[in-house]
Amino acid sequence: MDFEDFLQDLSSLEVISKDNHKISIKLKGVPLQYANALRRVCLNGVPVFAIDTVDIVENSSVLPDEGLAHRLGLIPLKTDLTRFNEPSKCECQSETGCSNCKVMLVLDSGDSDVTRTILSNEMSSEDDTIKPVSEKIPIVQLAPGQRIKVECYARLGRGTEHAKWNASNISTLIDTDNEDEKILTIESTGALNPEQIIISGVDEVNNRLDQFKEMINGIEE
Repeated sequence: MDFEDFLQDLSSLEVISKDNHKISIKLKGVPLQYANALRRVCLNGVPVFAIDTVDIVENSSVLPDEGLAHRLGLIPLKTDLTRFNEPSKCECQSETGCSNCKVMLVLDSGDSDVTRTILSNEMSSEDDTIKPVSEKIPIVQLAPGQRIKVECYARLGRGTEHAKWNASNISTLIDTDNEDEKILTIESTGALNPEQIIISGVDEVNNRLDQFKEMINGIEE
């Protein structure tokens, strides 16, 4: 079976178990190289949202600006692939982006006279579909009188560019006792549900295969 046959015959894929965070599927009659290509793409080849740039308006915390920006960038964000474009594929072709390829999130801790931990639930997004996957992710602890105020800009990206754009925390492939079967397990970061990662992964491998064929045909011509 080649990969195109696999794409057209989804009976090659059987769901063994799934929940909101993890899915395990059995691949039947799929050569190792194709199964491993799907595993790798599900890990870092499916686009998801992450904070790319941070404008620090105010930061009097003990965390330096670059540390705060780094921590914000690592917060997984819920992703909607149906409404947004990757910047390189967006019609705006602008360095600043547009509403179809970039989303702004803001965080203003305000003033406080007690020590408290700033959590991800204090971030507000201009688009309700793009927001932290959890409301309880710690960002920074502020002492009395300290404050942070930031404007964050998130975009779609892929884990091949930076790990903060990985769609999966875990992507494993193991052989079963039956040499013709392999089990692929995907654990989502929460940006996409596991089924979306598998479906997007299959589409992505198919696209890459088409691009490779076009490149080979161009060389032959």
